[in-house]
Amino acid sequence: MNVTVLGLWHLGSVTAACCAKHFPVVGLDFDAANIAKLNSGHAPLLEPGLDELICAGLACKKLSFTTDEKTACAKADVLWLTYDTPVNDHDESDVEFVLANLRRALPCLPNGALVLISAQLPVGTCAQLEKEFPQFQFACSPENLRLGKAIDAFEKAERAIVGVRNDAKRILLEQLFKPFAAQTIFMRTESAEMVKHALNSFLALSITFINEVARLCEHTGADAKEVSIGLKSEARIGPKAYLGPGGPFAGGTLARDVVTLSKLAEANGEKISVIPAIKQSNDLHRGWAFRRLQSRLGDLRGKKISVLGLTYTTNTDTLRRSAAVELCQQLLAAGATVSAFDPVVKNLPPELNSVALGNDISTVLAGAEAVAVCTEWPQFRQADWLKIIPQMRSPVVVDANRFLEKELKSIAGVEHLSVGRA
Repeated sequence: MNVTVLGLWHLGSVTAACCAKHFPVVGLDFDAANIAKLNSGHAPLLEPGLDELICAGLACKKLSFTTDEKTACAKADVLWLTYDTPVNDHDESDVEFVLANLRRALPCLPNGALVLISAQLPVGTCAQLEKEFPQFQFACSPENLRLGKAIDAFEKAERAIVGVRNDAKRILLEQLFKPFAAQTIFMRTESAEMVKHALNSFLALSITFINEVARLCEHTGADAKEVSIGLKSEARIGPKAYLGPGGPFAGGTLARDVVTLSKLAEANGEKISVIPAIKQSNDLHRGWAFRRLQSRLGDLRGKKISVLGLTYTTNTDTLRRSAAVELCQQLLAAGATVSAFDPVVKNLPPELNSVALGNDISTVLAGAEAVAVCTEWPQFRQADWLKIIPQMRSPVVVDANRFLEKELKSIAGVEHLSVGRA
């Protein structure tokens, strides 16, 4: 089976590199600089193990990368669309960007080839493309990667959701997913497209629900982490539920699908209340760390606040849509002096030019009125907090997820402020 992977950022690079362990793969992207980087064995962003996997595929000649759609598609049995769909500041998807690139490649594909869509596109996209390109078969398999753990998530999936209208293509899809998923669940294409919207929205709902409960706990003396344990012990909820009180959901993945479903309802004249409220609640909770600092320190003008961790999550160098970056901007706007440290960030975006980027935790926290723990890098747990805390002007630690609970517990005088704890 010859596989062509179209769109080579996070999802596409992981998909191409993992598939090349089992099939001949050509990676196609129209960004020449990105292709040059991939051909030198380097992924376009930090993802543990991905560079090594790409190099292995290139070395055994089962993986190649190109900007030429004719070369990439000429012998393809499957064209796998894997763009990370761009999202604007309002969590709205740039669908046309993805479809324009797909339309560029499709004329070079052999008639009857299968087009598998994993890019996050609105429900109904497959049906739209089937009308536009009746010579091809279309299928949908929602992606389920996680930044920092993407290879493991791809290669050891509990199941693959696949929407396909042509039963004859099921055998091909079963062969494609057999090395990676314990089972393949088939359904109609619209159902598979809706699964992704619904799944992300449900996860987002769980996060916003427990964080609202947690903020009530802060006023009542209840401990939200204990409440979470109680909820997860209920068989109808379960131990893996997204019910950990802490920071908001960040990035564009969950919010994108919440907005997609909200707009779908609006377009069809369907009045819904719960789904739009998810984003409203999460947007409010995004300001929790800033409000906690204000409530503890009062006027922030001239006060030094330190921020530990700047990336969207651990094991990535992505800053876009990071809650830590947003907090830095809020602090600067309030007149605070902001210093920050992140083990993988060496340069700051223009909007954070006023932030002092340090090389280690101790330097950044020296003289600080408070520190906010934003990205949970393991290096922060390994720090010598017994020596670092006395260097602060006041030992106030804002740590939404209680990441440093054990490290700070035995240090006298530390104010450890977390979501859901009075």
